[in-house]
Amino acid sequence: MSRHMMRDRLFHIFNTLLMLAVIVVTLAPFWFSIIGSLNEGLDYMRGGVHLWPRKFSLDNYVAVFSDSTIYQAYITTIARTLIGTITHVLFVALFAYGISREGLKGRGIYTVFVMITMFFGGGLIPTYLLYKELGLLNNFLVYIIPSLFSVWDAVVMIASFRAIPNAIIESAKMDGAGEYRIFFRFILPLSKPLLAAIALFTAVYHWNSYFDAMMYTTSNNLQTVQLFLMRIVTEPGFASGVSDQAVSHIPEHATKISPETLKLAMMVATAAPILVVYPFLQKYFVKGVLVGSIKG
Repeated sequence: MSRHMMRDRLFHIFNTLLMLAVIVVTLAPFWFSIIGSLNEGLDYMRGGVHLWPRKFSLDNYVAVFSDSTIYQAYITTIARTLIGTITHVLFVALFAYGISREGLKGRGIYTVFVMITMFFGGGLIPTYLLYKELGLLNNFLVYIIPSLFSVWDAVVMIASFRAIPNAIIESAKMDGAGEYRIFFRFILPLSKPLLAAIALFTAVYHWNSYFDAMMYTTSNNLQTVQLFLMRIVTEPGFASGVSDQAVSHIPEHATKISPETLKLAMMVATAAPILVVYPFLQKYFVKGVLVGSIKG
């Protein structure tokens, strides 16, 4: 074996071992959360539960979902994620398509206004006052309207749309197609991988967001899953309250749940939906990121 081949082989072995180490370090916290959530609460407090549940139990999940607030939080979060993702992708794509067209009047002015928002922001208090004047406080639209636009997503889409051969658009116009028909029948289908990648990023943002729910809403009907999780993790009294409520409904669960395992079960229940969806979008995600990087 030549020295060059030996170096390549050692390089691949090193990379493989390094990536395995990264995978283990990345997945370890999530794995510990899963096995902790599947273990009896009081037994888990004894310690020593690492690789597998010592006393298997689903009572922690029963306790989490015994609180009626969690169902409303899931409905709110799912609705926010679906509506927010669809409207964001459509809104940014419409803007990007317009900016990518050479004949748009005032294109430079629109671009300058948009780029300014990328570098300057009003801050938390002016934003709160603005939302108050717009009637967005304690309003479901506070999750949708402020996240309609992203400068970075627009820049990536503009670069992608400009790379589409102009002959396709000209041919469509010769057949009598208008701008909206060109956009929906040609531009969007040709940009499907990129749109899927941006949609995935946007959906993850909406699913994981809790700060806006904490700052701009006080109604339990607008509470998101992530805010519910944050309260369980940071407010000991809240976790104990959920645990006591579950025990009051099913007394035999008293020895099988604890505030600590309740937190772990809530973490898993919060992360599971997005982990289930991701594999279905992974092929579009990889291709979309690659297309965006090449065309950008």
